[in-house]
Amino acid sequence: MKKAKLTLHPDYKIGSISPRLFGAFLEPIGSMVNGSMYNPKHPQADEQGLRRDYYEALKETGLPCVRLPGGNFVSGWQWKDSIGPREQRKVHLDPAWFQYIPNDVGHDEYLQWAEKAGTEPVYTVNLATGSIQDAMDCVEYTNFSGGSWWSDLRKKNGHAQPYNVKTWCLGNEMDGPWQIGSREKDPRGYGVLAHEASKAMKWIDPKIETVACVSSSPFLNHYPDWDMQVLEECYSAVDYISLHHYHSAPPDLPHALLAGYLAFEDYIRTEIALCDYLKTKLRTKKTMLLAFDEYGSMFRPRGEAHLGLAGRQNADMFGLFDPNRTYVRHDPDDWSTRRHPPMGNEMLSALGTASTLLVLLRHADRIKIGCATGGLSCLCRTDREHVWKGAAYYPFTQMIQWAKGEALLCPVVCDQYDVQGYAIDDMNQYGGFTGADTVQAAAALNEEAGELTVFVINADLEEAQQLTMDARGFEGYTFLEHIEMHAGSPDAANTFERSDALIPLTVTDTRCDGGILSAKLEKASWNVFRFTAERKA
Repeated sequence: MKKAKLTLHPDYKIGSISPRLFGAFLEPIGSMVNGSMYNPKHPQADEQGLRRDYYEALKETGLPCVRLPGGNFVSGWQWKDSIGPREQRKVHLDPAWFQYIPNDVGHDEYLQWAEKAGTEPVYTVNLATGSIQDAMDCVEYTNFSGGSWWSDLRKKNGHAQPYNVKTWCLGNEMDGPWQIGSREKDPRGYGVLAHEASKAMKWIDPKIETVACVSSSPFLNHYPDWDMQVLEECYSAVDYISLHHYHSAPPDLPHALLAGYLAFEDYIRTEIALCDYLKTKLRTKKTMLLAFDEYGSMFRPRGEAHLGLAGRQNADMFGLFDPNRTYVRHDPDDWSTRRHPPMGNEMLSALGTASTLLVLLRHADRIKIGCATGGLSCLCRTDREHVWKGAAYYPFTQMIQWAKGEALLCPVVCDQYDVQGYAIDDMNQYGGFTGADTVQAAAALNEEAGELTVFVINADLEEAQQLTMDARGFEGYTFLEHIEMHAGSPDAANTFERSDALIPLTVTDTRCDGGILSAKLEKASWNVFRFTAERKA
């Protein structure tokens, strides 16, 4: 059996863990809004047509935040046409996703759904086809107490108190050639726009914080220079930069999925270095924080790929000018038009998500907002009638529950592996991964609650490993439990009819003597080790 060693010490602190680190992302694509979130024909629809079974299930998870209402969608969305009586709202086309937007779910419904789900909205304004005035009006409608046109209109529309949305994203993926109103060719122009919009929005509500876009993918050839030019213009006025990355692995290279954490690590370290360089160049004491507010790790089949593009792509390469494309009108009660991406091996897909969550935790000193694109599906699977818990529910909710306090360094000595280069399509092309760890870990020390939690993935897909964990520095802490989840079969998957095919179980033969823990990590497994401080009389 392979062996791995992990070392912990209370002095190995990285930084404080934000309560918004393990959030989700929502955009009206397919059934995300029309079907899962909203269906007035559903037996559990409330007075607004929102599915009670869905938002109550999310509320139980403790989901800290949701970025909404998009996404590419928001760059063509006119929020003012989505408020007031539904019968008076305007129906628009959504050129981002080639769908009709009836605005049955509008600005108020998004925010009130977040209230019902017990989560904090991270709101994205349209800075593509929208204006600074639109963004100011949106803040006034949303957050101002009353006595002005927009705030009084909010009251008239049924929400007497301000929503008090704290965090505002200044557009979406503004460098993407696929984006409506893209600033791909004008980074300094977007930087100035973000600077001025942030100023004006904060003049309406000085308590808010703002998030500026940087490169929406490390695959694009203008990364990271585009980021540098943007931040030079808006560094002083914004509070975060918005990072997006989607890691893909073909089903025939399953090891590549769990090696993808290296791509996230490189991207994050590059952006931190860039921000810290600008901090010095601009002679400021301000440290820029990061919002990783769109991300995912998934299996995707290989498609047509023209090798060597290295990010040199134009809008026509994304199928946006296809003359055969038609606009789809989604009925929330009809799921026949939905996009259902293949999940593949559900346990490995859950580990891919968990691996990325560990990366965020290891950078908790700088990443303060995290919004997983598939986070809502991880926390609550849906179909037309039902909700249930998929495999990813467990690592996601365990990190929401126990990754609190201070993140800790936990260096691991283990076997490593390499992944050959591969291409998914013209955009997603990988040069390969070298030195990927077969054991990935992150840890949280919640001194106030007297809890130490260590999260560990065995990324070896063929063999179990023997883990030795040195926690002798935690005097007064005792080992509480080892929770583990793994699949007996690659076909194992949770469904509404059988929601317990993949669930975590307590391991009874893990031992901890004198601060040295010894545990067996099953192949392709998720593990949580919990310690608790002895209570003094």
